[in-house]
Amino acid sequence: MLDLSQIIKAYDVRGIVPDQFSEPVARAIGTAFVEMLRESGDEPDQIVIAHDMRESGPGLAAAFARGVNAAGCAVINIGLASTDQLYYASGSLHLPGAMFTASHNPAQYNGIKLCRAGARPVGQDSGLVVVRERAQDLLRDLNAEADGVSRVEQRDLLGDYAAHLRHLVDLSGIRPLKVIVDAGNGMGGYTVPAVLGDQVLEPLPLTIVPLFFELDGSFPNHEANPLDPKNLVDLQNAVREQGADIGLAFDGDADRCFVVDENGDPVSPSAITALVAARELAKFPGSVIIHNLITSAAVPEIILENGGKPIRSRVGHSFIKAEMADSNAVFGGEHSAHYYFRDFWFADTGMLAAMHVLAALGGQDLPLSEFAAEYERYTASGEINSTVADAAAKSDEVRAAFPDAQVDDLDGLTFSFEDGSWFNLRASNTEPLLRLNVEAADPARMASLRDDVLAIVRG
Repeated sequence: MLDLSQIIKAYDVRGIVPDQFSEPVARAIGTAFVEMLRESGDEPDQIVIAHDMRESGPGLAAAFARGVNAAGCAVINIGLASTDQLYYASGSLHLPGAMFTASHNPAQYNGIKLCRAGARPVGQDSGLVVVRERAQDLLRDLNAEADGVSRVEQRDLLGDYAAHLRHLVDLSGIRPLKVIVDAGNGMGGYTVPAVLGDQVLEPLPLTIVPLFFELDGSFPNHEANPLDPKNLVDLQNAVREQGADIGLAFDGDADRCFVVDENGDPVSPSAITALVAARELAKFPGSVIIHNLITSAAVPEIILENGGKPIRSRVGHSFIKAEMADSNAVFGGEHSAHYYFRDFWFADTGMLAAMHVLAALGGQDLPLSEFAAEYERYTASGEINSTVADAAAKSDEVRAAFPDAQVDDLDGLTFSFEDGSWFNLRASNTEPLLRLNVEAADPARMASLRDDVLAIVRG
């Protein structure tokens, strides 16, 4: 029998369909999710569910719903949705939620992102281990297959989601912008026309040029993972060839957004974090802003310059969301282009971040390359992965090689130097990888530091 620890990890459920993640597994997780909520003091009457464009999504979601019904709980199914649309549903309806998606993973994968009412995260420290153990027991129990009475309500919340985002960021008064959007055949092709186009609401001063808006979970054009530079090439070429003001790329479930300027050059997620932080601090002076420890040193600098209070966090949405809730932070950003907002239930939404960038760009006359330059102060390596047999031993070697650095262990090891340069080395939670991020004041220093660390890690 399948060991569910193979697919239920630190933050979510993810596996190959049907070998690892099948409809019986989804059904068991549905029942286990309701039981975990009850054991932790919640008494849900309904669970809201949604799925992305992957072919396996509707069947898995229906099986999960049967498991929820078997546990005596009803289901609201909002159908096709982005992950942040599911968070909107969980927040606005104040219901626990389940989003069926494998985000940017290849077509053969699917998974579930679970949340409590109000879009509060469910991770390994907040109920996911209990879900895994209970679902494993259910799969062992041949008598656990009896379905309850089917109670599934279909509901369309796309228009409500779009209206909520439009309420949070007013784009009606900006200068006209030509925006090329690469949805990668993912859910951005469903949500962008509703939020930024005139499909649902009043038109905006935006000319949206779509790339790969056709929903297709086989990803026929490129992977829906804009973090990989090769998946930005189509967008970059289109922006240059068509003279656009900005390019936006969404991942498969459209909860992350990447930005390229009018020259087709990427604008780093750290710069976007700093830009949005400045905007939020203008509305909510003195607020707390969360940034993970891999974002640029420019991020806390700019937060302080704008009167905010930066708080450094571990990498990962469950840590960011918990830190935001504890500190009542107005905004949080990660190097991976996840952006979190207090006025979106502390949840992450790529669409809302994109709207902030459009509002900032359209509210002044400079091109994006010049406007974003004030937020790009240092040279970064980006995340570099190395396969290692013993991550702890390699980390110890690196520590010994830099005796003059200041080292902290909030998340992996972060080495800081007197010239302001730094690097972070941390082990993957799910793979035999060490992840390296390096930043320095100039390209030469960054490259030298990067190469010195990699020589040890890969030596």
